[in-house]
Amino acid sequence: MSKPTPLFNRLALIGVGLIGSSIARAARAQGAVRSIVATARSPATRKRVAELGLADQVVESNAAAVEGADIVIVCVPVGACGAVAKEIGPHLAAGVTVSDVGSVKGSIIRDMGPHLPKTAHFVPAHPVAGTEYSGPDAGFAELFVNRWCILTPPAGADPKAVDKLAAFWRLLGANVETMTADHHDLVLAITSHLPHLIAYTIVGTADELQTVTRSEVLKFSAGGFRDFTRIAASDPTMWRDVFLANKDAVLEMLGRFTEDVAALTKAIRKGDGETLFEHFERTRAIRKGIVEIGQDSPAPDFGRPHPDLAHEPLPKPYAAED
Repeated sequence: MSKPTPLFNRLALIGVGLIGSSIARAARAQGAVRSIVATARSPATRKRVAELGLADQVVESNAAAVEGADIVIVCVPVGACGAVAKEIGPHLAAGVTVSDVGSVKGSIIRDMGPHLPKTAHFVPAHPVAGTEYSGPDAGFAELFVNRWCILTPPAGADPKAVDKLAAFWRLLGANVETMTADHHDLVLAITSHLPHLIAYTIVGTADELQTVTRSEVLKFSAGGFRDFTRIAASDPTMWRDVFLANKDAVLEMLGRFTEDVAALTKAIRKGDGETLFEHFERTRAIRKGIVEIGQDSPAPDFGRPHPDLAHEPLPKPYAAED
């Protein structure tokens, strides 16, 4: 089957970790762009990107990467995006689409927007996909298949540029939805950010227990704890920046969560089995709903295959970044 006409001529990727390398693989597999130029802060990462053949050209600076590009995707932690925008702003071609992949959008618009020229189309994006692994080896072309990519164009964004970026993400396998940055940050605070905060806390608590040895925690970890350790293994730099950038929404959701924990604590102390059962029954339905709409499988998440996308052999995944 012939590949479609490329949507963009030259894709510049700034940062080539899990998300950036997956974009490169998927874009190439689907013929979404004619060429890819990439850069990364670390010389070792740039060397690895070249070895993997993820880009047609690997350059040493962000400014060099964006020269002549008609789409630029910034794939660095949200706390670094403002500095990147300031660096690349003077070097952007007229009509270029500039986007990102951060899981906080309000701060991205505030930090990046002022540094980008009016001739650029700024369309922030968040592919809601990932694993606990990082680095260019960790990516795979199927990462975005049947996952959501949320676009949060600021006021005054060109609808044609938004539609074209949406088409790009659909070609990579994603479902696309558009919403305001503030609404995105509130939704993700409960669906992603708070769960990560809870996971980091629970795993940290287990590590600090004096009456349970580390070997026992590892040996007897049940499925629930194993899932928490998987989440808590995520990139610490990225998640530090996420919590600082989305502080207000996370604090609001954390407050609601604390109230719910207090109510369950009271029910356990009083031996109120009816309250506990009703709560567990209601929350169980949420999991059922996620499976029913196709956002997860009821199968165990150990070695679960990913949906097909690429038409070429995949690089060996899941090596950690240097």
